[in-house]
Amino acid sequence: MAMSKVELLALLRELDDPKQLGWPLNYDRAAARLAFGGLVRRLETDLGAQCEFEQDTQDSSEYGRARVPAEATVCGTRIVVCVSTFGSLAEVCAANPGAYFGTDDAREEGALDPADATVEQALAELGYVSVPEFADSRK
Repeated sequence: MAMSKVELLALLRELDDPKQLGWPLNYDRAAARLAFGGLVRRLETDLGAQCEFEQDTQDSSEYGRARVPAEATVCGTRIVVCVSTFGSLAEVCAANPGAYFGTDDAREEGALDPADATVEQALAELGYVSVPEFADSRK
């Protein structure tokens, strides 16, 4: 279920640590590594394809990225999952981050199919909070 803008802003404020800008309050790097590894394994199992990934990105609020190959998606568009160090926040991007104004736009353009929601389902079941790629001022 998508969060409203008000709920998302409240969550972001809750996760913020005014003393440490690089990671959230009570950040546990080992737990983040285990969770991200579980996400990659889950995506590979659900989609039947090996995912490229990078993790523990230095000097970034992004913990890592997992890339679902185009061959594993309905429309043939690669899916990139960007995971934040902040409270298990994650965004799902079609092709590359910034290529579309979010997954709804990618679906409207024919780059993603509703069946590709397997990625978002995995995120939700593993405790990640899916956040929009861009704030859509139209809504």
